[in-house]
Amino acid sequence: MSVSQTIGGVTAGRRARSTWFRGLHGADYVWAIAFAVPYVALFLAFVVYPICYGLWLGSDPELYAQLFADPRYFTAVINTLIYVGVGVNLKMFLAFMLSGFFMRKRGWVKALLVVFILPWATPALPAYISIHWLMNGQWGMFNNILWLLFDIDGPVYLNSHWMGLACNIGAYVWKNLPFWTVILLAGRMSIPQELYEAAAVDGATGMRKFFHVTYPLMANLYLVCILLDTVFALGDFNATTFVSGGGPAMSTEVLATLGIRYAYTVALPRLGVAEVMTALPVLIPLVYILMRKLRVSEGQL
Repeated sequence: MSVSQTIGGVTAGRRARSTWFRGLHGADYVWAIAFAVPYVALFLAFVVYPICYGLWLGSDPELYAQLFADPRYFTAVINTLIYVGVGVNLKMFLAFMLSGFFMRKRGWVKALLVVFILPWATPALPAYISIHWLMNGQWGMFNNILWLLFDIDGPVYLNSHWMGLACNIGAYVWKNLPFWTVILLAGRMSIPQELYEAAAVDGATGMRKFFHVTYPLMANLYLVCILLDTVFALGDFNATTFVSGGGPAMSTEVLATLGIRYAYTVALPRLGVAEVMTALPVLIPLVYILMRKLRVSEGQL
């Protein structure tokens, strides 16, 4: 399509819209306004107002001085980096590998996929509370199995900083792994089989097909999934809250849970908002890169 044709199409679209607006008379304006007002009101009430109010709450520089003086904040920052870095990358790697496994055209594989999706379909609260009780050092199922089979006492999983953080990450990966596996499975299924057949004719084996066909075509989707899940993980508080509870002694808190603790447990909502806003320097570039990647993907369609 030439530049002149593109400009002509845009001009024709603008003329059509202007003609449509000029065609509105009397009651038409009333119906148009009545249709638009509820959506505008909801947008102002639930998007604009909370954002502006939150920025106002966290605008006092003294809040950040108080926040940076708290050693628990820096512990939460380190925990968040580990939680997001390990959880997101481990989950996406496993999802990518499992998506290749579920590509197999066998009945038992399809049945296994249905069972595999169940953790994601389970509500977060009972799922994470169940994992909390599985990890209980005295009554948990894991330690009871170790006692019955090997006559040994298992560790107290949630009474250690590193084991508690590992339990939180493991629970987060287990809960969300099926969703991203299905997304990447859909991406694999969209690759034309003719490309694999052409690669086979050229003598490509399984690994060469992966590196020369699957990987180049899936790389952009994989990166978009990484960016999306990173944004989700930065705001996730369910796993930490319901598996380890932030313990022991608040040593496994992440930014999302520490902000909630400041705002509600300690009754310092302004400090809680300021704590959450410290993640914006990381979150905003991630969203910007994500939008750029989505725009590139849209241009390739």
